Amino acid sequence: MSNKKLNLFKRRRLRNRNKIKSADNKRIRMSIHRSLKNIYVQLIDDSIGSTITSASSRMSAVGKNLKNNMETAKLVGKEIAERAKKSGISEVYFDRGGFLYHGRVKALADAARENGLKF
Repeated sequence: MSNKKLNLFKRRRLRNRNKIKSADNKRIRMSIHRSLKNIYVQLIDDSIGSTITSASSRMSAVGKNLKNNMETAKLVGKEIAERAKKSGISEVYFDRGGFLYHGRVKALADAARENGLKF
């Protein structure tokens, strides 16, 4: 990544995190990370500083042989929504980090919303 792209990514990430931190801390944070090969999502409780549950495209429940595309992101979104329901979580803050709300990140978020997670 070039220096300019990295700086823009860091600025977006800090801007997004500051909005979340300034809001009410009673909700859980849903953090997204997207790499070139996989997509990862975690539900984090910032008050105690621990991860409640997570899902990724590398998990056997989603299917390890899937490619990193929109369909895989939708499956990961569905899986995290189901795991959140099992944990008794219905509302979260969506922390996209520095990633743009576009493509795989948007597909994951839409699938999580369709399966009952509110944010």
